[in-house]
Amino acid sequence: MGAEARLAAAPFRPEDELADFIAGRGGDGAVVSFVGLARPAGADGEAVTGLFLDSYPGMTESSLAAIADGALTRFGVSAVRVVHRCGQIAPGEPIVFAAAASAHRRAAFEAADYLMDRLKTDAAFWKREDGVDGSRWIEPAADDRAARARWSDPCPE
Repeated sequence: MGAEARLAAAPFRPEDELADFIAGRGGDGAVVSFVGLARPAGADGEAVTGLFLDSYPGMTESSLAAIADGALTRFGVSAVRVVHRCGQIAPGEPIVFAAAASAHRRAAFEAADYLMDRLKTDAAFWKREDGVDGSRWIEPAADDRAARARWSDPCPE
């Protein structure tokens, strides 16, 4: 299966992604997955009525593929899948699905953790929170950057 990365303009069902990912994983003993949901409040605690993830055709898909390939190579897992939303997203909707499969659990856990740290900081998205008082563009938080720094590979320029 290898590394798979997909940009989704419409809502997706994480349970379907997981079932499809697991199908045919006969040689693996572990699958670890993560689902990120749009939060109803921003970092400042203010209500968020929606999230908009802007993407650039070609560039965003390439960044997702590079992140998925990095997890596959670095951790020696058998398969990786990333599905990431773009466009308008309502609070509670899935934003991202990330999964890794391997013979043993440790590699799958580490690959999934790596995927999320890289997706939060390195994926080519521009993120806007919409609220009752207007909209604002947001950047990865200091905690996101600190988590990304745990991995020794350099951040893209």
